[in-house]
Amino acid sequence: MFEWSLNPYMGCAHRCTFCYVRAFERRADRPSDDGYGRSIRVKINVADVLARELTRSSWEGGSVVVGAATDPYQPAEGRYRLTRACLQVFAAAANPFSIITRGPMIVRDIDALQEASRRARVAVTFSIPTLDEEVWRKTEPSTAHPRQRLRAIRELVEAGIDASVGMAPILPGLSDRPEQLAEVVKAARASGATGIWANLLHLKPGTREHFLENLARDWPEELPRYERLYENGRSYLAKKETQPVRAEVARLAREHRVRDRRRVKLEPPAEPEQLTLTV
Repeated sequence: MFEWSLNPYMGCAHRCTFCYVRAFERRADRPSDDGYGRSIRVKINVADVLARELTRSSWEGGSVVVGAATDPYQPAEGRYRLTRACLQVFAAAANPFSIITRGPMIVRDIDALQEASRRARVAVTFSIPTLDEEVWRKTEPSTAHPRQRLRAIRELVEAGIDASVGMAPILPGLSDRPEQLAEVVKAARASGATGIWANLLHLKPGTREHFLENLARDWPEELPRYERLYENGRSYLAKKETQPVRAEVARLAREHRVRDRRRVKLEPPAEPEQLTLTV
């Protein structure tokens, strides 16, 4: 959970079939089906607005999540560089932030991330739900290969930046087998990832229809399973379905010792201790 989020773009060219943002788009009367991601809305003044917000007297310096409703390193960033501009604003304000992405383009901004990390808490999470080639190609049609994301993590970590793996969403019956989970965890460890966490698919209206339509086309044998798991319009899986998978990922993370192993840790200086004078 987070209190503040920033999205330099709206819409996402990655067009993942399971993307929860499709539900937001549907509520806003925008396409949540195959039309989603065909056009991207570019907030060309986002860095200027951010700078004004961070200098308000009412701003208390809360951490901001960049990319909660879009990928800040989708192809449009190659042209507009809005995410980079926002990183520079965060650094100037010494304001903490985190990034969620599937885009290896982030390595282009290592210098900006390093500068920001020296001034405030900075963390990057790469979404890598699976390394299964078929599942990746059919559910994340326009994303970089998961192995490219792992290489990006290695570059970030070697540069001193906190970069972890988010295994989300794991798909019941498609990417939740023990060997599939272990493959991702071992790859995260090999890349130097500072941590790993897992979450399973949730299907809100907008996402639900699109995902199930694609599931019926690509894995029709799995459709009855999903109709049972998400019956009666249920968006979230029951705890009895999610807990075993999360527990297995946590166990694998302990077994393979996935933790912060950065040789150089870029962190802001410690706050000076408050001195109390007595008279």
